[in-house]
Amino acid sequence: MKKTMVFFALIFLNVVSLASAEDSSFDIFLSKFNYETRVDMKIDSKKLITLLAEKKAILVDIRFPEETKTWKMGFGLYIPLNELPRRLAELPKDKIIVTACPHKDRSSIAMAYLRTKGYNAKYLSDGLIGLAENLRGDNAKEFLEDIGVVKQ
Repeated sequence: MKKTMVFFALIFLNVVSLASAEDSSFDIFLSKFNYETRVDMKIDSKKLITLLAEKKAILVDIRFPEETKTWKMGFGLYIPLNELPRRLAELPKDKIIVTACPHKDRSSIAMAYLRTKGYNAKYLSDGLIGLAENLRGDNAKEFLEDIGVVKQ
């Protein structure tokens, strides 16, 4: 019985220390937050389009599944915000991760979370709606050719 109690106590302490480590990473992010961070954490759709074409960034759509079933982009990853913690392994650490939702509320949460996990993350400041505006008509065709989804 004593061994079982000690075992559970050790597990509890380990979980508490892991939770504290998680908290401290966000504490560190916040304590270092400044005007430079504020500028660096944002990217607009025109700059994103360039980085995607250069294969320097990955777009992560963090909307709910119902939203992506209704409409989605023809590229990027689909990881709902609430699935992000368990799907981190799908994200490369050698590229800029750009989180996106229709506007920017959820994508800014995802960006902050990813930064605490060591990713170079930004959020799409004009949202998926702004990205869609910049990828209409000929722009969409040229972009898909640039990233290799459609052959020229």
